[in-house]
Amino acid sequence: MLASLPGMMLLRDAVATPAKIRLGTATEGGGFVLYGGAFVDALKTVEPSLEIQESTTRGTLDNVPMLERGELDIGFVFGEVVHELFASLGGPATKLTIISAMYSTPGMFAVRADSRYHSITDLQGRPVVWNSRGSGLAVQGRYVMSGMGIDVDTYFDSIYPERFSDGPTMVIDGTASALWGGGLRWPGFVTIANNPNGVRFVVPTPKEADLILEKYDFLHRFTVPAGLYPGQSEPIQSVGSWSFILARADLDETVGYRLAAGLHRIERGGLNPRQLGQSTAKNTLAAVPSPDVLNAGVRRFYEEQGLLK
Repeated sequence: MLASLPGMMLLRDAVATPAKIRLGTATEGGGFVLYGGAFVDALKTVEPSLEIQESTTRGTLDNVPMLERGELDIGFVFGEVVHELFASLGGPATKLTIISAMYSTPGMFAVRADSRYHSITDLQGRPVVWNSRGSGLAVQGRYVMSGMGIDVDTYFDSIYPERFSDGPTMVIDGTASALWGGGLRWPGFVTIANNPNGVRFVVPTPKEADLILEKYDFLHRFTVPAGLYPGQSEPIQSVGSWSFILARADLDETVGYRLAAGLHRIERGGLNPRQLGQSTAKNTLAAVPSPDVLNAGVRRFYEEQGLLK
């Protein structure tokens, strides 16, 4: 025990030191931007010595390589891409680490409520928007459809706009039949739902969901609560993943510790805004593939709190 005291004192002193953190979010129109604003504001209330500087990026598409190059300290990344990183798909195992789970991202198609599309098979051959080709949402869509044996670029007339804001507009004006998106209160879905034509959500059937989860066990079943969008009177069952806050490989352990402590204080104090409601230690530990991928400071904080044995 005595041998650990100097380390504990160094950590305590470091926790009181001002620190600047470079955060990568995404472009306007996506859920990462809304989450980023709430994340920065909430942490300011409990960890004012952490100066978090938001950077507008193309989201997951930019955040992962920028973290790997050390150009960002932390960044928001879609769960399917996190899975690929830690499963070493397409390259060596990543040295990036996890700070926290962000929120669950159930994937769904949004169509106009006055359309004839009620199932995924109804959308075969139709123009479908997946957002930009390398975006987290597009990656998620490919995984979910692949679980059903569908190739998105042959089964649908796939569209990959560069701007998030283009997708909802294309569905509303009829240029596209459907938009793939995810999350709870995702801005693109809100835009379509608030249009006079309304929105209908199309998701895998229970049998299709079984096929998807059998093929990709890192995906999960999620429920979109009733009333989350205008005109959505019933809960929706779909599949998707958790999005995460990732850290560069050499992020100072004390910074990870302070971020975990700050999020925990927000959670325990009932200070978390709606966007941060799922960013809890419990959800993080349930969602990570292994505690070994946690930032060392986050892991130390969880151990001190008795959250991780």
